[in-house]
Amino acid sequence: MIINTEKTNFPVQKSGVFAILSLLIFLSSCQQKESSPENNVEDERPNIVIIMADDMGFSDLGSYGGEINTPNIDRLAGNGLRFNSFYNTARCCPSRASLLTGLYPHQAGIGRMTRDAGLPGYQGTLDSATVTIAEVLKSAGYQTGMTGKWHVSPTNPLEKEKQLKWLSHQEDYGHFSDTTTYPTSRGFDRYYGNIWGVVDYFDPFSLVNNKEIVPDVPDEFYYTDAIGDTAVAYVEDFSKNEEPFFLYVAHCAPHWPLQAPEEEIAKYEDTYKEGWRAIREKRYKELIDKGVLQGDIASLSNFMFPNKNWENNPDKEWDSRAMAVHAAMIDRMDQNIGNLIDKLEETGELDNTIIFFLSDNGASSERPSRYGPGFDRAGSTRDGREVVFPVEKDSLPGSQTVVSGIGPVWANVSNTPFRYWKSRVYEGGITTPFIVHWPEKLKNKGTVKNEAAHIIDLMATCIDVAGTNYPESFNGNKITPMQGNSMLPIITGESHENTHETFFWEHFGSAALREGDWKLVQLKPESEWELYNLAKDRTETNNLAKEYPEKLEELKNKWNEMAHELDVYPSPTPIKK
Repeated sequence: MIINTEKTNFPVQKSGVFAILSLLIFLSSCQQKESSPENNVEDERPNIVIIMADDMGFSDLGSYGGEINTPNIDRLAGNGLRFNSFYNTARCCPSRASLLTGLYPHQAGIGRMTRDAGLPGYQGTLDSATVTIAEVLKSAGYQTGMTGKWHVSPTNPLEKEKQLKWLSHQEDYGHFSDTTTYPTSRGFDRYYGNIWGVVDYFDPFSLVNNKEIVPDVPDEFYYTDAIGDTAVAYVEDFSKNEEPFFLYVAHCAPHWPLQAPEEEIAKYEDTYKEGWRAIREKRYKELIDKGVLQGDIASLSNFMFPNKNWENNPDKEWDSRAMAVHAAMIDRMDQNIGNLIDKLEETGELDNTIIFFLSDNGASSERPSRYGPGFDRAGSTRDGREVVFPVEKDSLPGSQTVVSGIGPVWANVSNTPFRYWKSRVYEGGITTPFIVHWPEKLKNKGTVKNEAAHIIDLMATCIDVAGTNYPESFNGNKITPMQGNSMLPIITGESHENTHETFFWEHFGSAALREGDWKLVQLKPESEWELYNLAKDRTETNNLAKEYPEKLEELKNKWNEMAHELDVYPSPTPIKK
């Protein structure tokens, strides 16, 4: 079938042609939904757009102190609000589960990853007692669409030889998961994206259009562009109708593997040759100068690798290239977000659209080269080329045939000024840049919000914005009461209080609790608990556990109490507390 895209209003970028053609094929089979002539009153409720980056550090964006070129996201920040204390759950799928449901991840069924451990908090998929934002808003009359990374369906691999053939598109073993757990079974009218977590950006595994497997992609394909093009196409179509829309754009960038078009990487080929410490210090200065953080309460934490010096680094070329690819992936994502903003403006929807931008967790310290092929990592491409995993840093990252990540040292830089990274519940792992853009409602645009909020609050905020209610039951299931609170009072300037008095975290034994300004945190189950006063020490540099033993015990008891309430226990392996 040949579709003449020149006769459509959809923006077609060369690298996203397949995404748009798939969408057009789908749309051509659907009857256009128009407002009823008997009820021609325009629905004035705002559209809602959530844009999520994957494994992006706190200071990667220009508006958060970074050197990466992100003018479009920075435009949202400059005409909107930035938060400096917005929390996630420290990892990909738990954060997505919490975002979608308004629950802590264990309550939602994904306390760890998307494998079923046979326990309530660790089912590996959304629990039947959950309802998604899309389901709530669709029931309230919203059009709903999603594009990008889903990662809340069960991901059960085949035996290794078959799995590797499946990952490299050399064999077809059918659906990537139970289709009743796909986005279009959980409230989204339309979906184009990947069901599993990790992707080859030039030829993604687990790619579907609604529930249909996407069998191949064109030579010029780059997944970030395909996600961006699909988001633009959805807005084009949604804007023709009277009903407002909810759009969830879940980018994979800049999650490993480090892969980007060469022309994008070239922009940053010299940027990171200064080394880790120089970039980190520049970012910290910019964070303070831009007012994102206040230097008197947020000192630059100590570099976590004191024995590493760039001057003596034998892998300068590889390391500077790795961070250049990371930057290129974010740059390309920003360009696609710019296309989405332009389409919202062109269709007259921008002023009455609330946009949320965030990351699912802090930058990743993972070194996937050490993992080798298997589970979600192909050992070869569709056309049979070997994919290498350069443990010894003997193959430069960036291309389709190299699997690598930025590693812990650059992750420490990416999360400036904090310590740690993805999967750890120190501030570096759980604090995300969070931007709110809403031209019709925001006051004091360009300001920074110091109030603390959490990813579980997005459900309540969307419900508040849409003027609807969270259900007690849905599809015959009694629904777990929502944990989040609306951020709308903070967003509109009516409140300067945190959304919660207490915030809770647990992920693979890394544990934390924030109550007011006090934060209890533990690296792993066998580690000592640490205590910080975030009002005076936002970067967790002064452990007060020995000075305030009563407060330490009080918060430890509170953590244990909440762990039982939130289905952390029973856990797949013992967590000693």
